[in-house]
Amino acid sequence: MNRSVSEIIKQRRAQMLIHSCLYYRYDTPIISDDKWQEWANELRDLQQNNPKECKINFYDKHFKDWNGDTGFHLPINDGKVLSKALHIKKLFDKKEKNDI
Repeated sequence: MNRSVSEIIKQRRAQMLIHSCLYYRYDTPIISDDKWQEWANELRDLQQNNPKECKINFYDKHFKDWNGDTGFHLPINDGKVLSKALHIKKLFDKKEKNDI
């Protein structure tokens, strides 16, 4: 099933939020810098090429001028972002512990 551009934009925004939170707040990067940049560039290009598809009521104002340079300015202290990032961090920590 093909996803719409707005669905992909939402997914990439969520990934930028969660992984920026993991990186900046929890000092637990679980993806490579190259992967993060790949997703960031894809989001930048999607938003620039599809401005009408960017109004999805999912952190629209925070991604309005997204250029993919950094996730530092994103709302990584937002309750929903923190909750999801913490959940992923716990799963990652558990996996790491089991891999030892």
